[in-house]
This record gives sequence, structure tokens and C-alpha cells, in this order.
Amino acid sequence: MTTAPTPDAVVVGSGPNGLAAAVTLAQHGLTVVVLEAHDEIGGGTRSAELTVPGVRHDVCSAIHPLGVGSPYLRSLPLADHGLVWRWPEVDLAHPLDDGTAAVLVRDLDETARGLGADGRRWRSVFGPLARSFDDVAPDVFGPVVHVPRRPVPLARFGLRAALPASVLARAFRTDAARALLAGCAAHICRPLDRPTTSAIGAALIAAGHRHGWPVAEGGSRAITDALAGLLRSLGGEIRTGVRVRSLDDLPDARVALFDTSPTGFADIARRPRPRWRYGMAAHKLDLAVRGGVPWTAEACRRAGTVHVGGTFEVIADAEARVAGGELPERPFVLVGQQYLADPSRSAGDVHPVWVYAHVPLGFAGDATSVVLEHVERYAPGLRERIVGQHVTDPVGFAAYNPNYVQGDIASGMVSVPQLVRRAPYATGVPGVYLCSSSTAPGPGVHGMCGHRAALRALADLDRVRS
Repeated sequence: MTTAPTPDAVVVGSGPNGLAAAVTLAQHGLTVVVLEAHDEIGGGTRSAELTVPGVRHDVCSAIHPLGVGSPYLRSLPLADHGLVWRWPEVDLAHPLDDGTAAVLVRDLDETARGLGADGRRWRSVFGPLARSFDDVAPDVFGPVVHVPRRPVPLARFGLRAALPASVLARAFRTDAARALLAGCAAHICRPLDRPTTSAIGAALIAAGHRHGWPVAEGGSRAITDALAGLLRSLGGEIRTGVRVRSLDDLPDARVALFDTSPTGFADIARRPRPRWRYGMAAHKLDLAVRGGVPWTAEACRRAGTVHVGGTFEVIADAEARVAGGELPERPFVLVGQQYLADPSRSAGDVHPVWVYAHVPLGFAGDATSVVLEHVERYAPGLRERIVGQHVTDPVGFAAYNPNYVQGDIASGMVSVPQLVRRAPYATGVPGVYLCSSSTAPGPGVHGMCGHRAALRALADLDRVRS
């Protein structure tokens, strides 16, 4: 009987960051084993038939402007391992109460024309960011405190990113432009009058104008399947159904990287829990809808993503209420219609519709009726078309993925202090690192947290050797 050789590195967790870390280590010649507690890989990128047979839903992450624009993922031959990006006709639509919708498409000029009086201002605010996106992406996707590679364009981005979204919104006069900004900024899951709440909005808008808001053909799971295929081609191994409860459960490897929350790692390492704040939670509905969502605004029927929230003021009020522990009557809701770009997810005329709302952290009530009523404000008759439904509340998200503490799918509040210090890659345990979205640069399916954590581990190994 032979014993498997001890790997150079072990990675705990097979989400996109864990696999990006594993691929980075394997690219540098290390033998790598990934340990995954679930029976399938993927973390926040799993896909499944949650409602009716043949209708495929994304369990968590769905739309990927930061994935297609990620400096690291773009450097990898993921297409050789099955990853295909698909784009909808309209990247993003934001319906308003008058029956119209603000629209974002990859073409900056087309978007500007649709914004009327605010078109020129939209172009001047976001055009330079979109044109320089690929140049500044390595810095934007890096730690907040670092020496930039491209200081001038990064400074241009930083001047906008540092602002509260409520301040940046003053650049625009129309409800359409202000709402389009609000919906993108609300992805940060914080009240929109707080500093840096423009950051994610500016990044998503710039990425959208540069690369669009695509989906992965077949479901978001295709992203981690491609990373896993690449890892195996480099000699890496993935073991599923292996739960790591303590550091003693690890092979005697030279380095170990954890794709876990800081509090989750502290429990495994038997260390005091760090002071790590979690933000808003998600309440998600996976709907099987016959004939699609009957949006009043025609543009929404062609949009891969729809932000439901109304005007800037309504969204800002809703986010403030959620941060204060209250479920508003009109919460901010994201709707994904991935089947418009990827028809393979549908079964005949029954389509998967991905819906989630921001709710208070650890919310234990049922927000389903509130969410559906809010969406029906802009799509009357939706409930009559629903033929299947699956609900994931904050408790369900925490059970699905331990990184989603109390339903926070961002794995930590994106506040100024936590943006600056974000959870460090080094854990204080020699040779052990954190590589989850709780580390820099933060949440999103871009793999940069895992990649940068692995580079830190490799640098430390080099210092030990020298």
C-alpha cells in the first residue's frame, strides 16, 4: 500500500478565490491539493435546477462584469476549459415609476444618448474610467494601500470612488442617470451617503462600458469548472466531501490557504475571533417564470440585469433602513435574466429568473411577498406567470456557505476601515494565509483575492529559501 505524497500547498475551499489561489501556486511549480467540504465544487458559483426540471439557476453569483474584466482571470486560458461568456442585448436596465427605464449598454455613446440631458455629463464622468479600465484594473483589484502602477488614471478613478454616492449623484440632473448610478452603487450594501460608496458603482459602470455585463454559458458554475480543469491540467488535485475542522486536519504542506471568512478561520485555528463586521444580508428568490417577466418598460425585457428600486432617493432611503435593521416596503432588488444571453438555461418557454433583495443582517422574517410586490410595481402580473419558486433567506445562505455569515454574501462590510485594512492575507500562523473575498480587493467573482494571497505566500516561501 502506497501513501500519497505530501503536497507543497493545500487550499481549503473551492470557490473562485480558492481555485484562483490553487492555480497561481500550481503555475509556480507547487503541487497543490484543494479540499472542499461539499460534494461539489464552486462556493458562490454553483448552479442547479432549483425549481422545475430543465430550468437551471445560479445559486448565488450570476452576472459577471468584474469576472470578464478581472486581470487574473483574463490571463488564464479558461476558454480552453469550457468557459464561454455570453452577453445580453441590454446589459442593465433600471425601471422608473413613469414606465420608462434607464439603460446601460457597453457602448458608452449609446448609453449617453439614452440619458438625454445627462448624456454629456455621463460620458465625461465615466468615459475616462471606461477607457482606462484595463490599465487601472490591476490597481483597482489590489489592496487600497499600495504603490500604483498607473498613478494618473488610478487617481482619476480614486477621486470618484472616494465620494459618497449621494455626492457623485449631484453631477446628474435627471432621475434616469441618478437612478442608474444608485443601482450600481447599491452593490456595496451600505447607506449611499457614506464615503467610498461610489467605488463599486464607478467600477461596475466602467467595467460595463469596457467589457459589458455577461453571464457564463451553462451557469456560473462554469467559471469554477474551468478553473478546476486548468488546475488539474497543471497537476493539481481537488478532493470533495472533506471538511477541515482544525489545522490538524491539514496535510503537512509548506503553505495552506483558506478560502473562508476571518471568523470561520479563527474557529478552525482555535483562535479568538477577530473584530470583523458583517454588512447587509440577502433574501433570494429563484423563480421559474413562464414567458419571462412582464416588464412595463420594454428595455427591461431585453436586459440581462434589472435594478429594481426607483429613484436615487428611494434606493438611498431603503439602504439606510436596511443598515438600521429595518425591512423597507421598497427594498433594493436585483433581478437577473441570464437566459436572455444563455437560452440553454430555460425549458421551453419557462425561464429562470434570479431575484435578490437587500435585507437586514440575520433577518429571520419572510421578505418574499415584499420583494415580489416591489418587482410587480414595474412588472404587473409577474406572480401569475410563476410556475416554480425556491427561497433562500439569510439563514439559508449561511447554511449553504459558512462564509456568508448571517446572510452577508459579501463576507464582510465594505466600510472605509475594512476597505483599508481588509482582512490580511497572513493569518499570524506561519505558512497559513487567508484568500477569501474578505481579503483585498473584496467581494466579486474575479479571483483576485486568491491570486494575490497566493503571490504573498510564494513571496514568503522565497524569503525563507533565501
